[in-house]
Amino acid sequence: MAWKQLGAVFTPDGAFDWSRTHAQAPAALLMEDRIRVYYGTRNDENRSRTSFIELDRADPTRLLHVHDKPVMDLGKPGTHDEDGVIGSQVMAVGDELWMYYGGVSRGGSVPYRMSVGLARSRDGGLTFERAFDGPVVDRTPHEPYMTMAPNIIIEGGLWTMWYGSGTGWVEIDGKFEPTYQVKLAFSDDGLTWRQTNHACVPKLDPLEANTRPSVMRTPDGYEMWFSYRNSREYRDGAGSYRIGYATSADGRDWLRRPDPEGLAPTGAGWNSATMSYPSVIAADGRKIMFHNGDGFGKSGIGCAILEDA
Repeated sequence: MAWKQLGAVFTPDGAFDWSRTHAQAPAALLMEDRIRVYYGTRNDENRSRTSFIELDRADPTRLLHVHDKPVMDLGKPGTHDEDGVIGSQVMAVGDELWMYYGGVSRGGSVPYRMSVGLARSRDGGLTFERAFDGPVVDRTPHEPYMTMAPNIIIEGGLWTMWYGSGTGWVEIDGKFEPTYQVKLAFSDDGLTWRQTNHACVPKLDPLEANTRPSVMRTPDGYEMWFSYRNSREYRDGAGSYRIGYATSADGRDWLRRPDPEGLAPTGAGWNSATMSYPSVIAADGRKIMFHNGDGFGKSGIGCAILEDA
């Protein structure tokens, strides 16, 4: 069956000084009668904070609420998230909500670097406090560049994280561009992680970057939706982001499948050239995907559904 695109459901109007542009990397949280979607948004200095919208669970194109403040501010000067906090997954852990996020800091020889942070909420996800000032998944001797975009499943007391890991920077037309690949980590408590450096999603091309996994358990194992692009002409050009799909029996070794039917860019409008950053939930007999289109979230958040999933 093919996914059905429902179009853009939210674009920031620039009314807040902390949210001038972008609703990047949507992270969906299923609630009783609604779906809350956290997203990264940018100010005039291009620094990102996370906030959220709420949509009708029965009709995810119906906007119910736009939160009027960020859920967490930028990190302290010199820390891993001093220039950006972009939520990637929000999950219930006991009576708290935990948000794993991408922390952004500006680079020197390269434009920026990212690492994975953790923050916790005790007020239902309206505000979050950092578990640590530093990251929980970062550069290692075997992953020397950056980490980003985590997605986690807890099974039998074991926490499994799939995340984007930097594999290098390539110079294209005089500018350094990042490459990355989905990798794997484990934890017993969600706080201390064992990074395996195991690459999950095979690259189609040496210049490919794949990241932002969204993983779901199936009767036969696991399925994953992810973003991938080339390092050339990827800013809404010929090499721009697409949404890929893979399956696995064990969550470790993945078979890359054809791109999901129905999720290609439309050729016009808000996602004319690009589809990226999927976040998939299952609700009421269907799968619901929130994603970005053109401009890495500048054109807003869209929604697609797969019925009878």
